Formats: sequence, structure tokens, C-alpha cells
Amino acid sequence: MAAFPDLEIRHLAALVAVANEGSFARAATALGFTQSAVSQQIASLEKAVGLPVLDRPKGPRPAELTPAGRLLLGHARDVLTRIESVSTELDQLRRGVTGRLVIGTFQSVSAEILPPVVGRMRAEVPQVDIGLFETDDQTALVDRTCSDELDLAFTVDADDPDRLESTILGYDPFVVLVAADDPLGAVAAPADISDHPLIGQPSSNVCQRLIDERLTAAGIRPDYVFRSQDNGAVQGMVRSGMGRAIMPLLAIDPDDPGIRVLALDPPIASRTIQLSRRAGRSLPPAADRFIEIAVDVCAARLQPEPAMSV
Repeated sequence: MAAFPDLEIRHLAALVAVANEGSFARAATALGFTQSAVSQQIASLEKAVGLPVLDRPKGPRPAELTPAGRLLLGHARDVLTRIESVSTELDQLRRGVTGRLVIGTFQSVSAEILPPVVGRMRAEVPQVDIGLFETDDQTALVDRTCSDELDLAFTVDADDPDRLESTILGYDPFVVLVAADDPLGAVAAPADISDHPLIGQPSSNVCQRLIDERLTAAGIRPDYVFRSQDNGAVQGMVRSGMGRAIMPLLAIDPDDPGIRVLALDPPIASRTIQLSRRAGRSLPPAADRFIEIAVDVCAARLQPEPAMSV
């Protein structure tokens, strides 16, 4: 546009209308303007390009395109078509029915929360493209969110208000996992955990760190005999009788006949499941709908209030 700093879209629209309708009067009717307004726009167009674009014969003969007008007309139609396309796409984006979202997630959310959320998004707004990135390394999730590689990320107990804006989805209590034939009753006390073989996850895992911190605060001394990043592997080792485990409720399969799920009394504080975004970042409207659906899904999957810690 540097070559034509005074050229405006309305000038091109006036040229196309006159060419289509054959006269200034009919072009004015088509555009909803007065005839003098259309004439002024054509005059401004000719001034901007430095050449006449229409010959204006007297009498009933229609206006005729000049060589410059014929050259410009094809480009004008292309420009107006592109603008109409952009307008349609922006309207779809504004209404949240198109766009792309990249969501960060971790193992238990991927298994229990994401499927119904993504399913509803696909049903409501099938043109929204959803990409997923999974890791149990919360530092990676936060860093990718803050560098705009992720639009949203599911997080646990994230407290970084300078970098993140987080929506609380609910609270996930920690429970005790034991083999089906374990002699413990329906409730486990701290003494049932202290100095007893435990199955856990790597100490780098954010939930494992939360568990260990809360166990220590409760006076429980964990003795890990096996660690695995995989939730299913942890549960499998408990099923085999190798040890007990403390896990978030969302991370286990409670229908597994080889294990029992016990409450810890007194309990340790639940983990907080959140959906986080970079602070101050504008996201496509589809992200707002994703958050709304996630809140609705989690209302049935998570607890509305955290368990009280000892």
C-alpha cells in the first residue's frame, strides 16, 4: 500500500459496483449510497492511482472502464473477495467456532478429564482444531504455557500469579491403595503407612512431591521400594502385594478387583486441579468454551472442596 497511500477499500468497492451495474446511479442503489457519494469515491480512486478509471459519457450511455480501470478491476475484485473471506473467518473466530487450541495435560487428566471435554468440543465446534501435549513434568507445562507454545495447560497446585492465570477445576483427594487381600480395614491410619513398603512415582513428579511433603507434615515416614512414572504400573505393583501406595483418586482405576481404595484418616490435603493460561494473554474465544466445558466435566469428577490436612 506504500505506492497508493490514499487508496481505500470503499474506493475499490465503488469501482466494482459501477462496473457491475453499468452506471453511477445503479451502483449507488446497490451500495446504499447517494450517486454523488459514488462519484466522489471514483474521483478519489483516480486521484490515488493517478489515472482515470472510468469514462463518463454524456447521455444514457453507460460508464466505460478505461485501460487502467480494466486492470484495476480484476485486482479490486480479488481484494474484496479476500476481505469477505477474512470477515467470515474473523466472525467464526469471534463466535468460537473455529481456530486452533494447544492444550497441555498430564497422565491422569488425559485419562479421565480430557476425553469428555474434547468429545464435547468436537460435537459443539468441530472446526476448532485441538492439539495436545502430555507430560508429567509440570515445570515443562508451565514453561511451554508462558512461552505461548500451549494455550492452556492442566496444572496441579500451580501458584505463579505473575506468569499464570488459573481456573480451579476442583480438588482431587489422596487415597491409600492396597492389595485386595491386605488385612487393613476401610480406613488407613498414619501408622499403617509409616515404615511400610510403599510404591510411588519418581521424586521429580509434582504429585509425588506433594504427597511426600504432606506425609512428612503428617509425621508419616515413607519407605519406597519401587517407583514408576506410570500410574498403571504403580497400581499393578500394589495389586501384586509388593507394597501400598498413596495416589490421587483421579489417577487410579477403582474398578480393579485386585486392589482396594482406602481413606487416609486423618487425611492429607487434596491436590488442586487447575486450567492455566499465560497471564495477560488473549486467547481465541474457543478457549473460553474449552474452560467452561472443563469446569462442567470436573464438577462430576472432582470434589468441590479440598480435604482438610492434618
